[in-house]
Formats: sequence, structure tokens, C-alpha cells
Amino acid sequence: MTSVVTATSPIARQERFASVGSTSDVVRAWLDEGTPEVCLAVADEQTAGRGRSGRTWTAPAGRGLLLSLGFRPTWLAPDGTWRLAAIVALAMAEAAEALTGLPERRVRLKWPNDLVLESPDGSVLKLAGLLGETIGLGTDDPRAIVGIGLNADWRRAEFPAELAGAMTSLREAADDRPIDREALLDLFLARLADRTTALRAGRFDVAGWVARQLTNGRPVRLDALDGGSQVVRALGVDALCGGLVVEDPDGPDGQRTVLTGEIVHLRLADGPIEPEPVGV
Repeated sequence: MTSVVTATSPIARQERFASVGSTSDVVRAWLDEGTPEVCLAVADEQTAGRGRSGRTWTAPAGRGLLLSLGFRPTWLAPDGTWRLAAIVALAMAEAAEALTGLPERRVRLKWPNDLVLESPDGSVLKLAGLLGETIGLGTDDPRAIVGIGLNADWRRAEFPAELAGAMTSLREAADDRPIDREALLDLFLARLADRTTALRAGRFDVAGWVARQLTNGRPVRLDALDGGSQVVRALGVDALCGGLVVEDPDGPDGQRTVLTGEIVHLRLADGPIEPEPVGV
């Protein structure tokens, strides 16, 4: 892939790799070298793709859309950098729907970092995962990296057996129609350009971000860093800090806000709400 920069494109540098350890590592090195924002690395295959809390992200070569974006958000307050991952997620959700003809807002956001599809039977299947990393926030050289891996042209028959019940792909969502990853990337970049321009101007699509949240109003299980676990009802999301607002009888107004750094994992929960943490 050659670098393509237009008057409306947010991309200053972009390259494609047949195989790479991690696109986020590539982008981090570019930023360290002084590459301006926004830089983009795309790979047909990652051999060391990462998810949250040390988890891995893998997909067969050519089956996923695997990329990382590098920003230098001097124009964004440090406590607002989470919105970079949010606009990447929104742009990819819109691009996926546009390419496949899925209804608007069919692709949902599962806080804090997944794109998912909900099946008719109510099961939630992971379509994509995001990972955001920051360096030097609050300095004169802040850097932010947002990686995303999306299951694109991947048939269900090829899914790993241990994950098949919890994942899906755009090909599956499109009734086994082949997915053109280049067309998906173009649609994504066009939407990201609009959202990046708006964010630079101080505008963030709060309504769109909130409307796509899958967890609103549902019981969720929060797995904490200390090994504890708690089932609570998610009330919504906080548009200022990006946190998840949950019920808490001891909190102000009967609620509290959970930030991504406070938990290892969030799962949708069935059954009764547990008001107090329980060990796991």
C-alpha cells in the first residue's frame, strides 16, 4: 500500500505489510521517529497481535482487517484522548454496515473495547476488538495508538473451535458473501476523516457513541484487578470520561463510574444482581 494523502484525508503515512508482529508496534516506532499524525499500518497477518490485559488477537492471513493508527493529540486534552478510540470504533461500525448492507446501528459497542453483533437468540458475538495505548500524555509530545482487529472475510467453518460460540465475522453477517477488505478500509478511512476533523474542532458524536452501547440497561459482571468480581446493572456511559456508569447503592445518586483501568474484563451477566463483590 502506498501513502495516499488528500485534502480531506487524516492519513499522513500509511503502509501495508504481508505479515508483522504487531501493527501497533510499527506505529509506535514511527511516532518515536517523529512521523506526523495520523499514521496507519495495515497487515494481512499479525503474529503477535495484542488485546487488553495481555490477551492475544489472531486471525488467519487475509481474513481480518488488522490495523493501527498513530495520533499526536496535542489538540486534545489528556482526559479526552479516550475519544480517539471511540471515533475509530464508530467509523469502523459505520463502514461495516455500509459495506454489508446491515441496518444502521446493527454493529454495537460493548464497553470498553469490542464491536459486536447480537444474534436473534440474544447471544452477543464479537466482531472486532480495539486496543488503545498512550505515551506522554500531559507533555508537549503526547502520542496515542489505536489498534483494531476485525473479523472480515472469515467463514464460520474456519473459526477456532474454542471461540466459535463467541465470535462472528462480516462474512457471516453478510450471509457468506465475500468481504472486500480494501473496500472496507476505504469506507473506514473516509468516515474516520470526518470524525477526526470534527474531534479536532471540539465536536464528538456523543449521541452516536451512546446509542451503539450494548451494555446500557443490562446486568454486567466486572472482573476487577484484585481478582474480585461483581455483578451490577450498567446504566449507561459517561460522555466526559468514557467510563461505564453502573448502579451502586452507596454511590452518589445511587451510581458510580467505572474506568477501563479498574477492571480486567467486563462480561454480560445473566441472573441476579450481586450488590457486593464476591471472590473468584
